[in-house]
Amino acid sequence: MIDYSLKALTADELMFKVNPIKATPDTKFEIKPFFSRQIRHPNENPKINIVVLECKIESTEESPKPFNLTARFVGVFEVNNMETDEDRRIFAINATETMFPYLRAAITNLTADALVNPLTLPVVPGATLFPEDRGASQYTLNFDPKVVN
Repeated sequence: MIDYSLKALTADELMFKVNPIKATPDTKFEIKPFFSRQIRHPNENPKINIVVLECKIESTEESPKPFNLTARFVGVFEVNNMETDEDRRIFAINATETMFPYLRAAITNLTADALVNPLTLPVVPGATLFPEDRGASQYTLNFDPKVVN
């Protein structure tokens, strides 16, 4: 059975930028965050897995947003007994579930500190954040042992 523990968690990047958009007071913006996750395995210690969880909100011409936001967290996990693809899938989901509340809180605090209406992301299970985690048959996750950072 897979066993893991979070050894370190850091905010790698927290960025907020107001976009100069001309809008009426009743204008509504559709804020759709984009989430990404990378899992890396350093060469020196086979039990260590580095998980990068990121949320981005970016304005485009087609979909203007009142602000751009980036929040990226890096978690270092010690993992034992991860041998199969299913173990890797379970770890990816559980690591996401462990880190997401911190990312969610950072986004709320970042927007509140910028003196805009705080953006509060919904509470979601780790298995629903990424489409590849929603079913074992759809799951693909590549570990590159040569990538250290």
